[in-house]
Amino acid sequence: MSIDDPFKNDNRQYDFTRHPDEHRQEFPVISKLIPHGSKVIDLGCGNGTLLWHLQKERNASVKGIELAVSGVKMCRKKKLDVVQGRIDEHLPFKDNSFDYAVCNVTFQMVMYPEILLSEMKRIARFQIVSFPNFAFYRNRIQLMLWGTMPTHMLFDYQWYSTGHIHQLSLKDFKDLVSAVGGLTIRELHCVEPDNFFKKFFMQKFPNLFMHIPIILLEKKG
Repeated sequence: MSIDDPFKNDNRQYDFTRHPDEHRQEFPVISKLIPHGSKVIDLGCGNGTLLWHLQKERNASVKGIELAVSGVKMCRKKKLDVVQGRIDEHLPFKDNSFDYAVCNVTFQMVMYPEILLSEMKRIARFQIVSFPNFAFYRNRIQLMLWGTMPTHMLFDYQWYSTGHIHQLSLKDFKDLVSAVGGLTIRELHCVEPDNFFKKFFMQKFPNLFMHIPIILLEKKG
């Protein structure tokens, strides 16, 4: 079945054919947060590798939504139930359809993050969100010393070619959670640091030293 491409001129149309099976460092952390047998939807699922991992390793029932045509094609080659579409609008699922709604390193790419978070709350009891923390100390240093848009968080792209629309910090995300309402932050994680000192500073000053925070939220009530 062919896939329509209404977003072909969108910078978020990443070419996943170059990395059909790329594993990200966040995957093991996210996987540990999801119990066996859970119903999971991955919003902005990319090449589907996280969904495939959750299906195989956690015996999860999985679905996904992805904007990029190449990502949808990669997912379907993996026999995953994935459709193309935006994730920051009303989603075609009933309330509480899933146990977990995941949005991994895609939150900063949507037009309306407040709608995305509200929809995640509506369709799932638990939400897992990760994103590049724009307040990361390397970004602060680049802005302060060189006065240019930091590229450390753009993953080999430039400010004009990236699909990042809303750069945000961990504090910004917490403010959004309060603004959306009805959610509680249960746990804050990151990729396990490789030494004691990094771990200490990440735990003590997460908004400054966490590169990609991974947040587990729960719907109230």
